[in-house]
Amino acid sequence: MEYKTIARACEARFVEKKSEFIGYLCPVQTEEQAVAFVEHIRAMHRKATHNCYAYILRENNTVRHSDDGEPGGTAGVPIYEVLRKEGLTDVCCVVTRYFGGILLGAGGLVRAYTKGAKDAVDAAEIKQMAMAAQVDITVDYGLYGRLAQIFADFDARVGQEDFADNVRITVFIREENAEKLRDKLVDSCNGNIDVKIAQKLNYDFAQNK
Repeated sequence: MEYKTIARACEARFVEKKSEFIGYLCPVQTEEQAVAFVEHIRAMHRKATHNCYAYILRENNTVRHSDDGEPGGTAGVPIYEVLRKEGLTDVCCVVTRYFGGILLGAGGLVRAYTKGAKDAVDAAEIKQMAMAAQVDITVDYGLYGRLAQIFADFDARVGQEDFADNVRITVFIREENAEKLRDKLVDSCNGNIDVKIAQKLNYDFAQNK
């Protein structure tokens, strides 16, 4: 199963009619981690007017959101909607607000909390995770030039290349395509290539694009 998440915690901030909004986004895998992140932000901003949040987890398909004192539906749901529309999971977003003395109204609040979450997402490094196979390849130099296009056709990501007596290459490919890749490599090199499917693992296909 493929899913999108983020690589590391990030933040973004802006001011709207003298209210400061700070959006925080953090990778989490359990509800305990999400709650701990919310409490961490609250502790950082004890004097803030509101610390509104939303999180989405693969674990038990968990979704939670909170307006933290803002009018109902103006903060937690907009934050959640940003995460949902971006297709993110295993993430927690907290948008902190320091009230600046000017009321924004319900529509203004929805726009501000949406922007707070979206700005944080835009600052994040996105990971496209999928179950993958690590494939270890050994081939002669004379056949090496044939491989790059095959890797591209199968969306296989080169992890490491070692140029010694021959060429040793480690690639990562979506698990369901591993056998097809092996067959294509063997066929293209007339059997003069060694291809081993080494292990199965979660891999970030957003890297090395």
